[in-house]
Amino acid sequence: MPSRKKSSMFASAFCTCVSSLVVVCVALATPRWVSSEVRFSRAGSTVTVGLTYGLFSGTFSQALSSSRSRSLSVATAVLLVLALLSSLLSSALTCTNALSNPYHTFLGPAGVYAWNSVCGVLTLIAMILFPVNVEGNGLSEELAHSCSSSLQTHLGSKHNYGYSYWIMLLILFLNIASLIIIYFYEHARYSKKKEQERPIENAPKDVILF
Repeated sequence: MPSRKKSSMFASAFCTCVSSLVVVCVALATPRWVSSEVRFSRAGSTVTVGLTYGLFSGTFSQALSSSRSRSLSVATAVLLVLALLSSLLSSALTCTNALSNPYHTFLGPAGVYAWNSVCGVLTLIAMILFPVNVEGNGLSEELAHSCSSSLQTHLGSKHNYGYSYWIMLLILFLNIASLIIIYFYEHARYSKKKEQERPIENAPKDVILF
């Protein structure tokens, strides 16, 4: 059985991992990734098209004729699904360590470090890819064109990223929190181990018997 200190610290890490898992699910499920106002010219006047969409509402519709936009949309979703799986594995490992002392290294703190890091990196890449797709590939403009075939010259766009996008920062913070908790546990365990391995000559002279 693990010590009470180990159980409590890994239980705390388990809570942060599960929270990260929930937030990834929220980011995938909610449609408030970005709100865009796209201005076009049409028959001598200016038309503004308002769009609000997420990964699965708009970006995956058949309105996307550009393979580049479609590829980045799919890549963003795949990255978040992989981050979801990483959070699930981190949750499983922290729960295992809170309840037992696994013998294999990859089932211990090293595994928690690895999967939390993977989740954080995947989330960060997804946070970079989505704005690149919106602003670099003109994703909102492409979706606006699908709303009306009479739109002509694109005059400009304004993008506001919604809570579905920004909560990915919370995923990063939760993963960092998990790593910090495990680091403090590992550091305390290492310090205790070094204390127990002190050479006998460093012991007090009055307790050394010959």
